[in-house]
Amino acid sequence: MARTKEFDPDAALQAALELFHRRGYEATSMTDLVEHLGVGRASIYATFGNKHELYLKALDRYTDSADLHALDELSGSGPALPAVRALVRRFAAEASGEELRRLGCLVTNTATELGPHDSQAARRVERSWERMETMLHSTLVRARAQGELPADRDPRALARLLLVLMQGIRVVGKASQDSGRVRDATEQALALLD
Repeated sequence: MARTKEFDPDAALQAALELFHRRGYEATSMTDLVEHLGVGRASIYATFGNKHELYLKALDRYTDSADLHALDELSGSGPALPAVRALVRRFAAEASGEELRRLGCLVTNTATELGPHDSQAARRVERSWERMETMLHSTLVRARAQGELPADRDPRALARLLLVLMQGIRVVGKASQDSGRVRDATEQALALLD
C-alpha cells in the first residue's frame, strides 16, 4: 500500500514562496526550508526536488498569480487607458508601501539575484515580463481603437516603456525612502499616454 503524504504540498509550496520572497534564494538554506515548512528534507526532495527546483516552482506560483491579477485589471470592458493608468499607479503605490519596500517583487528580485547566472530563473522572469508586455500592448491597442490613445502612438513601444518603468519602480521603491521619486516618474510616464 502506498504511503500518503503527511503534509499539504500546496500549503508547503506557499510557505516556501513566502520564505524565498522574504530572504531570497541564496540566503535560504534547505535547513531553513525544513524548519519553515515543517516538512522533512526527504519529503521536500520527493515532492518538489532540490532547493532550486522548489524555488522555480515557487516563482511560477508567484508569477501566475501576479500576472492573473494584472490581466483582471486590464481586461475589463469600457475605457482601456484608465485601467493601464490604474495598474501602473498600483505598482507605484505598492513600491512606496512598507511591505513591498521590505520584500520587493519576487520577479524583480529574481532578475537581479539569479538572472545573470541562472538561465532557468532568467527564462521565468522573461516569460513574466513578456506576459505583462503583451497585456499592456493589447490594452493599449484597444485604447487606440477606442480613440483614447492618439493614432500616432505606438502601443508596442509604450507597453515596453511601461514594463521597464514598472520594473524600475520595484527596484527604486525597494531601495529609496523618497516616494516622490517613484510618484513623479510614474506620472511623467503616464503623461505620454495623453
